[in-house]
Amino acid sequence: MKKLREIEKYHLHKDAPEKLQFEIYPLSDYLKDGGCLTQKPHVHTFYQIIWFMSGKGKHYVDFNEYNVQDNSFFFISQGQIHCFDDNSYEGCIIHFNESFIADSENQINTFLNHNIFHSFEKKPVFHIKHTDDKELRNIVIQMQSEMWTPSQFAHGEYLKTLLHLFLIVIQRFGVRKDCSGLSINNPSHILFVKFRRLLEENYRSIHTVAEYADLLNISTKTLTSCTKSISHQTPLEIINKRISLEAKRLLVYSDKNVNEIGFELGFEDPSYFVKFFKRYMKLSPSDFRKTII
Repeated sequence: MKKLREIEKYHLHKDAPEKLQFEIYPLSDYLKDGGCLTQKPHVHTFYQIIWFMSGKGKHYVDFNEYNVQDNSFFFISQGQIHCFDDNSYEGCIIHFNESFIADSENQINTFLNHNIFHSFEKKPVFHIKHTDDKELRNIVIQMQSEMWTPSQFAHGEYLKTLLHLFLIVIQRFGVRKDCSGLSINNPSHILFVKFRRLLEENYRSIHTVAEYADLLNISTKTLTSCTKSISHQTPLEIINKRISLEAKRLLVYSDKNVNEIGFELGFEDPSYFVKFFKRYMKLSPSDFRKTII
């Protein structure tokens, strides 16, 4: 993957919030219309589901290369950098904003129910057996049909219901390595999701476990017990992993120097940022940039 001066960021109806915050396309059409742009690393401010129904190749997400095979599903979160290879595929691609799927009364429950999108913790790819894909194909057909009838009663709600059903079926039949589901009935799971969301909002400015524990009104011991039981990682490991991922993104896809990146990520002393990065990557930021570009 080559460095871009400014990585492209794509939005879904950013200037038209009154529009339906949902889209679905045949994957082959999407790749054909997007041309070489889909093969350049880019980022979305919305969620994306890519279903590779048939075809083999590679898909690139946040510096990792994943094998694509029949019935591969990629779940791309807001802010993840990804790109396609130049192979041909059949399938579908779904876009939606958080506002489309979130339950306004209980947003945490919605994302617990669909614990599929992870920005940095888990592999973003699921696989499903051919014997289990019939129901998903039927849901996609219903989505595509509904998109042609926007004047129908409860058009948006119907599509939201179909999307929820699609995600539920994936969680029932899809397989992703080293991934366990979360439950809205488990207080530790709810706490874990709240911590992750706080981290995503504050990783540039808050780096300590104690500060996140304070925001959650719990002890550091409780937070540590929670994250270790669910992800087998300490809260500090999760925090540092998120910071280091953003550092890698900025080193490769921006022209900012190392000091500027350190300041952007909340390190007042640039030398401490260099030490932090080297401790986790075994390379200095400058050397990492040279090896990637």
